[in-house]
Order: sequence, then structure tokens, then C-alpha cells
Amino acid sequence: MNTVLLDPNLQDIQEKVMNGERLTIEDGLRLYETTDLLSVAQLANQVNENKNGKNVYFIENMYINPTNVCEANCTFCGFKRKPGEEGAYTMHEEELLEYVEKRWNDNIREFHIVGGHNTEVPFEYYLNTIRTLKKHYPQCSIKAYTGAEIEFFARNYGYTMREVLEMLVEAGLDTLPGGGAEILTERYREKMSPEKATTYEWLEAHEIAHELGMKTHATMLYGSIESKEERLIHMDRLRQLQDKTNGFMVFIPLAMQPKSVNASLKRRTTAYDDMRTIAISRLMLDNFDHIKAYWINIGPQLTQMALTYGSSDIHGTLIEERISHSAGALTSQGITREELIYMIKGADKKPVERDTFYNVIKEY
Repeated sequence: MNTVLLDPNLQDIQEKVMNGERLTIEDGLRLYETTDLLSVAQLANQVNENKNGKNVYFIENMYINPTNVCEANCTFCGFKRKPGEEGAYTMHEEELLEYVEKRWNDNIREFHIVGGHNTEVPFEYYLNTIRTLKKHYPQCSIKAYTGAEIEFFARNYGYTMREVLEMLVEAGLDTLPGGGAEILTERYREKMSPEKATTYEWLEAHEIAHELGMKTHATMLYGSIESKEERLIHMDRLRQLQDKTNGFMVFIPLAMQPKSVNASLKRRTTAYDDMRTIAISRLMLDNFDHIKAYWINIGPQLTQMALTYGSSDIHGTLIEERISHSAGALTSQGITREELIYMIKGADKKPVERDTFYNVIKEY
């Protein structure tokens, strides 16, 4: 590793990275504080290329949000509606199939399903959503229901989280998305999402999923009231669970979007913070194979830049993303395969189309 450091205070961190040693939270704080961002990027890029070479992965997928009715009152959410409120909706089987059919193409390999914590429907509704899609589109993986949703199902319908997950798997669930993690500290969650799963409940949902043989995803929603230390605590808690289960496939940093009822969230994250956070994620999460640059939140141009800051995945085509856009995302709601390939090649990387579990479909 031939990175020439402009900040000599990073020398010991560079040596740790070169020797494959785990970085501490204190190391992470120094990476957030240094003005030598390019050296941080070079270290992260080297770590990524040691794991993934020049490969950058993407998938043809479709987002589905079956309901936006939600009991939770997260301060950052522009998606939720109360029962009976204007704009509230709940898709049932016929509407769900019509929604998919209108947006379908034969290259789609995954349904990504998240929605509100809707107390107006029985648990069978959530099971039937999976059964219906699995019946009509058996070739597609079902990535559905965040760890926070799993906790909500258990609490609202009188099950344990293990029972919930076992029933969902029987219905056809293949993997959990990474949402609902936000920031995994109680101070943050008490202020921002007090009615959703606690830190430990979110982690427990994923641990149980891993015990059941599922590989899952993890996110971090950054750019509001959290401290840099809380971001690093979040990463550390994820890598501790990964040490135990090896069940996470990818980590996705999500930049907070500014359209919120909370005035303190009106500003967008900076490009500087976005790139630094992706690079630090790559350096801290030594036991994760992939760090994803989520183009929906940071835009195609910064996503392309992130491919030299430690990212090895740029997500997928989506077709129609709603949740981030309800919160103020300025990007398009979907993107084409050709645009993703162009983006990757423009960063001197190799586009690799994948399935949900990072099996290679095609190299470009």
C-alpha cells in the first residue's frame, strides 16, 4: 500500500490497515477529524480492491411499498400517513399485482419491500404480500420487512420475533433489507424514532434471521442529530454482530434527506461528509464484504466518486423509489441498467450484474 499521507497523525492507522488490524472507535474519530480526506479515500479504496478487485455490483430490482399507513412518528419521515389521512394507501393483492405488472421487465431479479407499521391490517396481510409475489414471480428474490418491521409485527400481533421470521420464511421471504437501523444508539432513537424498535431489538431481529440461515443487509441513516462517535458506535455494533454470525452481506450508509417536520433536518449532508462516511465505513467494517453507495440519496455523480472511496456496490434500478423521495431526495425514482454500467465504467471499475446474494449474473 503506497498511500502517501499528508497528515502524519494517520501513520499508525495506515499501519493498522496494512497489517489487517481492526480500527477502534478512537481511530474512526481521527479519520473524521483529519483534513487529509484523500489519504482516507486511498486507504479505503485499497481495502476495497483487496476484497473485490475492480468489481462494482448492481442489480435489476423493483421497490414496492405496500402501505404507507404507520403508527410510528419518526421525525425524519415524509412517507408515513395516519389511517384515513389524505394520501394514505394500502395495496391489496389485486392492486399489488397491477402495480408490479405495470413496471415489470424480465431482467428484474429482486423485490425490495418495506412499508409502514400498519395496525389496520392483520399479520396475514404481510404474509400474503410475500406469498402473492412468490407465486406469480418465483424467479425473484423477496427482500422484505426491516428489522424494525419485524419487531413491530411481533409486538402488534403477539408473536416472538423468531416466530414472525419463521412464518415469513415459510411464506417465501429470502432476506431482510437493512432499513430501520437509523443510528444504533438509544439517545438517538429516543429523540428521532421513539416508537420503533430499540437498538437491541433491531440487532436481535437480524441475529435471529442469521440463525435461520438468512443473509441480510445493514444501513446507517446519518446527517441529523447524531455525533460522529455515535456513527462509529453504530458501525462497531454491526461488526460485533457480524463477528458472531457472519450474516450481513453489505453495509449501506444513507444520507438523511431534508424534507422533514423537524427544522433541524432541513440541510442536506455535504459531499465531503458523504465521501468521508463511505470511506470510514469501509475502513471500520473490516468483516463486511461490501459497502454500498446509495445513488438515490447522494446522486449518480457522487455515487461514481464513491467507487474510489471504498464502495463496491451501487444498488440497483429500483423502478420507483418512494421513501427517500418523500423525504426530499432530488434524484430520479429509478435508473436504467445502461446508466449504471456507464457510471461504473466511468470510474475505471468493472460493472458486475448480481443477484440478491452477490452471485454473478453477467460481467460487462
